[in-house]
Amino acid sequence: MNFEKKIKKIQNQTKKAQLLVVTKNQSIENIKNIYEIGERNFGENKVQDLLKKQQQLPNDINWHMIGHLQSNKVKLIAPFIHMIQSVDSLKLINTINSCGEKHQRVINCLIQIKIANEETKYGFSIKEAKQILTTDILSKYNYINIKGMMGMASFSTNTNQLKNEFKLMKQLFDSCNNKYKILSMGMSNDYIIAYNTGSNMIRIGSAIFQ
Repeated sequence: MNFEKKIKKIQNQTKKAQLLVVTKNQSIENIKNIYEIGERNFGENKVQDLLKKQQQLPNDINWHMIGHLQSNKVKLIAPFIHMIQSVDSLKLINTINSCGEKHQRVINCLIQIKIANEETKYGFSIKEAKQILTTDILSKYNYINIKGMMGMASFSTNTNQLKNEFKLMKQLFDSCNNKYKILSMGMSNDYIIAYNTGSNMIRIGSAIFQ
């Protein structure tokens, strides 16, 4: 596979966005090939897979947790995780902060917003997220650094639906008055729509590896 060619194509289409290479179901060899091209930002969906890959790959990789994260598993990734993108409850925020304090490191996080009408998707509602992001609720958490927000649109081929879901997140992002820097939305099937709607971080797996 010509990974470099695929990555360059994606980057040319989304020049102002940070590429996060999603390593779900990928071999160590494939990830090493991407690493050797120069990529350092990788995302994983499951804690068990993240731990295995982190142990076998170079230490300068910035690992992002992008899948649903159970509170009892935060302690496993807290010592090294670069960013947790899937922060979807106050309970999880409390746990991440406690684990950060234990390891004396501030953990970068994104608030996950539920913009899709699908039961399989997690996240705060727009209303809940706005309350968290625009008030001082988070000020008591000294070991969490909220960098922005993440969302997943519906798994659909309806371009207008996807655009409208991404617009909801962009409006929320803009309402925070430049308080946050990262708007993570867009995956292999919809990243161009997400980018054109204002995303500045895209999470791409199958468009690179398939």
